[in-house]
Amino acid sequence: MDLNTINAIARPRSRGELADFGRGDAWLAGGTWLFSEPQPHLTRLIDLSQAGWAPLLVSEAGLSIAATCTVATLDALKAPADWIAAPLIGLCCRSFLASFKIWNMATVGGNLCMALPAGPMISLCAALDGVCTIWMPEGGERRVPVADFVEGPLQPALRPGEVLRSIALPREALSRRFAFRRASLSQLGRSGVLLIGTLPATGDFVLTVTASTRRPVQLAFADMPGPNELAARLAEAIPDALYYDDVHGRPDWRRHMTFEFAEEIRRELAEPRR
Repeated sequence: MDLNTINAIARPRSRGELADFGRGDAWLAGGTWLFSEPQPHLTRLIDLSQAGWAPLLVSEAGLSIAATCTVATLDALKAPADWIAAPLIGLCCRSFLASFKIWNMATVGGNLCMALPAGPMISLCAALDGVCTIWMPEGGERRVPVADFVEGPLQPALRPGEVLRSIALPREALSRRFAFRRASLSQLGRSGVLLIGTLPATGDFVLTVTASTRRPVQLAFADMPGPNELAARLAEAIPDALYYDDVHGRPDWRRHMTFEFAEEIRRELAEPRR
């Protein structure tokens, strides 16, 4: 869709050129949502695609994902062999309600900043203990766990002028066992429920609930819980009002599937590794 109120496009190549963000401005990464509907309040786009950020950096610390990294680039990553949770990347990439054409434009950072419950990059990065690095307009940066970055639908934890620079996934999280469950109301539909469980070598259990809730919810257990303990923690952590309600699923269905998938994940990860 043409955005006929735009009268200027900036293409910053250094951080110093990002400082003049103002009223009527919008950050542009892939633009797959930005160009999908009218944006009459916008007059200028700040295109981050020329900023020169390396899309992916693999190191001893883990994986750093630039906010401008496309979904296609992330999906093509050849992960180290000991990152046994790396298949989650492909599973989450395939949870997009999008064609391969969108994959080549849509960005990881854009998916996080949209802060929609069904955002699969939110699911991936939250489950793997991702931490966002946010550049502040006055200089400096701050870090926010992905699980806290999404505060609600269309509510990322960004202040005016701030920009999401990258997401760091620690090696320890990438080396965990995992279990993945997803459901939608149609075969190729948007996620209505997406749960990921991870099991570190230390034996503690972490369950990340996304898509069914308005924001990510994480439950951590020192040991593998029993079914009653897990159900009780879910009921305590997710009140009925926190379940999302839209055309992709009623809250009662999302709640039922959340409890069902949580127990399936618990049973799967409670089994000894084969």
